[in-house]
Amino acid sequence: MSLRTHTGGAADRRAGTVPRAVDQLGGSDRGTGAHRRSKVTGASPLMYVALTFVVLLAAAPLYFMLVMASRANSDILGIPPPLLPGDRLASNIDRVFANPDVQFGKALLNSLIVASTATLAVVVSSALAGFAFAKLKFRGSNVLLIIVVATMMVPVQLGLIPLYMLMTKIGLAGGLASVTLPFLVSGFGVFFMRQYALQAIPDELIEAARVDGASTLRIFWSIVFPALRPAAAVLGLLTFMERWNDFLWPYIALDFNHPTVQVALSRLAGGYYTDQALVMAGTLMGTLPLVVVFIVFGRQIVGGIMEGGLKS
Repeated sequence: MSLRTHTGGAADRRAGTVPRAVDQLGGSDRGTGAHRRSKVTGASPLMYVALTFVVLLAAAPLYFMLVMASRANSDILGIPPPLLPGDRLASNIDRVFANPDVQFGKALLNSLIVASTATLAVVVSSALAGFAFAKLKFRGSNVLLIIVVATMMVPVQLGLIPLYMLMTKIGLAGGLASVTLPFLVSGFGVFFMRQYALQAIPDELIEAARVDGASTLRIFWSIVFPALRPAAAVLGLLTFMERWNDFLWPYIALDFNHPTVQVALSRLAGGYYTDQALVMAGTLMGTLPLVVVFIVFGRQIVGGIMEGGLKS
């Protein structure tokens, strides 16, 4: 009887010890997790100061561009220069659009057409080619990929004269097609989408779709392209900015009646006398579309990354 009592008491003590140990372990884990969460979510004041400094440093050129675009040319050239916006922004913008030698309104429309067309074509073609190089097995894929990567090593300036001769022979020199057609595909875009597809799309998912009877094109539009959306947004943003800011090739290929934004800005800054306020007003109007596109694509990038993180 005493043996059973002793054994039962020891077992009860062991049974009572296990929950306490578990509680202590869980409590320590919860405490450690809360501490880690507090360390992750908490930010030191120094971090906020550094972020504020970076934001101000990045926004300073835009702010001073706005200040100079809203002032008279005499105010800009004064010492010290003005630090606050003036009241001549609307009049300076009207002067930019009213200048017949610049054709700034037409230049904005031309740049929008060229950049949008090239962006859409580059994103679609790069996604298709990147998916093929990453997930489809075909003869000569490695050689073709090397050729695509090799095109990135050739400077654009080396191809200006042959490209202009080609555009002249086929009758496209001087029009918007001459600055759009050569940039409908991108070697960087193909390589970028291929690298992203290798990591973002599992082979098992494609095999399961094939077992269900889906064709290659159906797999691309229903499975692959939605998974490539964050990379497509980044590539679209970079392509749009590159085509919008391109100056050298449009300056060579386009005639006087088909300017782009950068060519129009060069006309504003040309001549014996440069009106800095007029140039800054034109630069401000040429920068606003990029800001809008960056905001739109930035939201898509964040949304795609969050969606991919939740699915994983």
